[in-house]
Amino acid sequence: MSTPRTRNLRQGSIPGHFRALAVPAAIGMVFSTLYNVVDLWYAGLLGTDAQAGLAITFQVFMLLIAFGVGLGSAMSALVGNALGEDDTAGAKQIATQGLVFGLLTALALGVSGIWGSPALLALVSEPGAYRDAANAYMNVILLATAPFLLAFGGNGILTAQGDTDSMKRAQIAAFFANLGLNPLFIFGVPGLIAEIGFNGIALATLVSQTGVMAYILWRVMQSEVMDGARSWRPDPVRAKEIAAQALPSTFAMMILLVAGFFVQMFLKSFGPEALAAYGIGLRIEQLILLPGFGLTGALLPIVAQNFGAGQHDRVRDAWWFCLKVGTGVMLVGSALLWFAAAPMVALFNDDPNVIRLGTDYLHVDGFILPLYLALFAVNAMLQAFKRPMATVWIGIWRQGIAVGLFCWLYVTVFDWGTWGVWFGIATAVISGLALSLWVLEHIARTKIGGLLATSQRLPAA
Repeated sequence: MSTPRTRNLRQGSIPGHFRALAVPAAIGMVFSTLYNVVDLWYAGLLGTDAQAGLAITFQVFMLLIAFGVGLGSAMSALVGNALGEDDTAGAKQIATQGLVFGLLTALALGVSGIWGSPALLALVSEPGAYRDAANAYMNVILLATAPFLLAFGGNGILTAQGDTDSMKRAQIAAFFANLGLNPLFIFGVPGLIAEIGFNGIALATLVSQTGVMAYILWRVMQSEVMDGARSWRPDPVRAKEIAAQALPSTFAMMILLVAGFFVQMFLKSFGPEALAAYGIGLRIEQLILLPGFGLTGALLPIVAQNFGAGQHDRVRDAWWFCLKVGTGVMLVGSALLWFAAAPMVALFNDDPNVIRLGTDYLHVDGFILPLYLALFAVNAMLQAFKRPMATVWIGIWRQGIAVGLFCWLYVTVFDWGTWGVWFGIATAVISGLALSLWVLEHIARTKIGGLLATSQRLPAA
């Protein structure tokens, strides 16, 4: 296998760079999402309580994953900016300290998760079988905190160099490993492997994600940025720089998860069927959004390198290309959800109430898919501009306030039932996008002369 080499995103075709970065990333995300779908499908074999338990652990575990996403975004932005400025020594220092930062953070999160996860699960569930299953699941899955964080951080380093292919390979391998390990651990093999039941899903995740981490770190150490890297002693100055870029993104995603807690708090009064429907709907939604994730994931390193080099026209070209292509792709996804929502939900649960509620959610969700794409693109731009705190303020409105406010208004005041939850989510997305675009244009004017500016070269910020 060839050594990963840095891709120069400051030259050549913008659409060509998007294809080279977005296609492998999207393929990898397909298998990553199918990975979760496999877990959901096997949970369905164990019953609706198991699916509801998996749905509520998703929100709690994503609090931990938020740190990984933040670290990955920070590495992609900071290493990408350094490469754009031809500062190879700085890129190497940021990359090594990013991995050290990830390991120390993972240790702290693992301990905190053991202490705090039962209380968080209690917020979004009622006492019963599905809460008990969720608590047992978390006891195992917390052991995967370090593999997740280090894999995210390592992938950010690779992405900054234009390598999205390594994570694609890792996610494909993890999917097939998970596909085989789930039934092996859940049901066991008589005389060889004991039956674990629901916790077997968590154990399969732990084993497969540890493999992902090992492969990604191996590829990172082979990459040009890490050539000759020797200093692994924690550097407080670099750690502060990484934290300043990573933590706002982490907090922005945590605020997003607050929205998930709000949704589940409103849904729990409608029973485990509503929670199971929401969990299934989220997985289907993720599959439809995968091309958008690929495009906006490619947008960050392309903009980071060109912004670092002061090539502002290419920054604008990348933004508009991502937005136009992404909107078209998401409209296709909207049509798919409108016509095929019910049979897709039925693949995971044959309960008529779950199918009805999941279909309702996906029908509303289909109308806002293009808006999600635009939101992801805005976040990528703000990361590349090294203005991650802006994503926090946007998130505070959209996920921290708007979802709870509109769900309360539609469910409690208007008495729309579960429809009130679905429309509450949609209203929050619409208002959040309006705010996001206003913030991005304001920052872009100071950084590159605006998103609508013509050839105007400003000093790199």
